[in-house]
Amino acid sequence: MIDKTDRKLLALLQEDCSLSLQALADAVNLTATPCWKRLKKLHEEGVIQAQVALLDPEKLGLSLTAFMFLKTLHHNREWYIHFVQQITTMPEVLACHRLTGEYDYLLRIQVKDMKCYDHFYKNLVNGIEGLSVVTSSFSMEEIKYTTALPL
Repeated sequence: MIDKTDRKLLALLQEDCSLSLQALADAVNLTATPCWKRLKKLHEEGVIQAQVALLDPEKLGLSLTAFMFLKTLHHNREWYIHFVQQITTMPEVLACHRLTGEYDYLLRIQVKDMKCYDHFYKNLVNGIEGLSVVTSSFSMEEIKYTTALPL
């Protein structure tokens, strides 16, 4: 069970995962060993899935963000497995969600420019059979972005 101290540790890590063990321990009023044991348990339980660096897409020349909505003609297991295999190998796809409502899937795509998006689009529609609607919206401005969960 996650208690108040665990939540505080998790909040601190969501802000800056490069904090030292001692800095984390001090922030939650623990010594290093009990703090380390809590962190180890959170990793083992899968609460902490990974510790990563968040990169600025603009500074890396990946300034176009697209949200792609998909409808499919197929809803069987075989099609779904093929779809997941294809999508997970496409580095431009930052997120893929299966939806309720009008569309079946939502993809978040990050690419350099419209030409790269068009190339991605063509690969997608030619590589995955049974897509009946593929429509996209392009982000003009990112107003809020966070990876931090509300703890």
